[in-house]
Amino acid sequence: MRFAGIDIGSRSIELVVVDETGKICHLAQADTGFDPMAEAEKLMDGIRYDGIMATGYGRNLFEIAFDAPTVTEIKAHARGAQALFPDVQTILDIGGQDSKAIALANNGRVKKFEMNDRCAAGTGKFLEIMAKALGFTIDDFGKAALSAAKDLHISSMCTVFAESEVTSLIARGEDRREIARGLHTSVIRRAAGMLNRVSAKGDIVFTGGVAKNLCMVELLSKKLDRKIRVSRDPQMNGAYGAALLMAENR
Repeated sequence: MRFAGIDIGSRSIELVVVDETGKICHLAQADTGFDPMAEAEKLMDGIRYDGIMATGYGRNLFEIAFDAPTVTEIKAHARGAQALFPDVQTILDIGGQDSKAIALANNGRVKKFEMNDRCAAGTGKFLEIMAKALGFTIDDFGKAALSAAKDLHISSMCTVFAESEVTSLIARGEDRREIARGLHTSVIRRAAGMLNRVSAKGDIVFTGGVAKNLCMVELLSKKLDRKIRVSRDPQMNGAYGAALLMAENR
């Protein structure tokens, strides 16, 4: 038997299919677009599975459209991370529109969590907007920040004010790479605070698309003096967790 998990986020949709042992059989991703249910249907088209569970901000729409069970992002990310890194009890997930710090108990269940979903500050969307303001692609943004000799302090985490601050720094002739590093540092400060409040020790599993940003990984490790562990496809973690939960709840 095969079981699927689908994570409908603000920026992208991920689909993961596992067999009854939990082994991944299929991975797929698409932009969320203006009609997430249509994009989700395209991802599922022609894929064989015996049950599907949805997570992410669009899970309730999916439940109505496809009569499928759902699970919160917190539980899905906890299950996916625990399966990939059984010995790790702290998770940081930074997605397109929110960020989450999660602490797990010894049995893998969620013990404590914090979530920022009220503004774009500290999220993938914030980094995307700042990269554009500096003239970088999102892929080059982290690389540029890593190459900077220092970081310039960014005083505002509000996306609108931070963008204005970046524009002023560019007008002053400041190095774009140093501005980029300062922006990364500002996001790390917020993430580190969330992590310390839920779990102050041990390795951290970093999930979500932002985990592919090497500058974020390096700065977070230095800030907290903790090892950061990232899977090969960190953006798939929520969908993977949902697929595993579907298999376990069949």
